[in-house]
Amino acid sequence: MALATAFLASPAWLGSASAEPQLVMVEQPGCVYCERWDAEIAPAYPKTAEGQFAPLVRADLRAGPPDGVTYARRVVFTPTFVLIDEGEELARIEGYPGEDFFWPLLTKLLEENTEFSSATDTETVRN
Repeated sequence: MALATAFLASPAWLGSASAEPQLVMVEQPGCVYCERWDAEIAPAYPKTAEGQFAPLVRADLRAGPPDGVTYARRVVFTPTFVLIDEGEELARIEGYPGEDFFWPLLTKLLEENTEFSSATDTETVRN
């Protein structure tokens, strides 16, 4: 029990640099577009090929990047989705353009900046 409590209380597991790509969602309280993303995308995200390839890590705008993560430039808008690999920013999506545009933008971001390949002939799980 103590080990589990220590693990959950430690922020290091949440945002430390890792060998796999991560998608950091920078958000802030009261962000209407963050709330829309949570309602429209968040439930499906971990079930998709994109979500499994680049797990989501959440970060508060005012708290700065998660431990071990460096942004290429300051994050100004929320939500901002920052693609991270080995602790460094590879690319980002600023703002939330809605469900119909988010998925293609994310897929393109991953394909252009990582080894991710979308399965065009198989359907992915979405809302």
